[in-house]
Amino acid sequence: MTRDDVISETYLAEQVRLHAAPKGYGGRGDKWRFAVISLATQFAAETILDYGCGQGTLGVAVRALSGRTVVDYDPARPGLDALPAPADLVVCTDVLEHIEPDRLDAVLAHLRELTQIALFAVVATRPASKFLSDGRNAHLFIKDAAWWTRTITSHGFRSVAPVPRSPLKKPSREVVLVLQ
Repeated sequence: MTRDDVISETYLAEQVRLHAAPKGYGGRGDKWRFAVISLATQFAAETILDYGCGQGTLGVAVRALSGRTVVDYDPARPGLDALPAPADLVVCTDVLEHIEPDRLDAVLAHLRELTQIALFAVVATRPASKFLSDGRNAHLFIKDAAWWTRTITSHGFRSVAPVPRSPLKKPSREVVLVLQ
């Protein structure tokens, strides 16, 4: 897998711009800190990868609360853009809805390659509050929970229950999945 498989150069430049903007996105991953710590314990995960870490707030929170090591990966963040090694627990929150349509299969295949024990995925099912420079909504995929579950499981994952409770005020606006 190469970076070009998961993101185009044009879209990468757009993502770099959005991450660097004042009040840029990718800064609320820490809301999942307790769920990630619990899942890491449940699956006896020694390694955790935050795939599409944005501002890296999840890793900071998990490290501070549990002392666990979290590897941050985001192709739009210089210094965090090297393709990661596989991990026991892969976390992918608020990422998949941002993927270019022609790259989604490659990203899901990449997640499959990287996941050694479990994948924790959270996908928004509603439009974003941010927009790309061409006027498109930053959520390139606005699909329901059933579509996301089918699409992700079609790449060799199977759903595992129970899933962590969403910290959102309106949890119906995202799908939360734990997969193996």
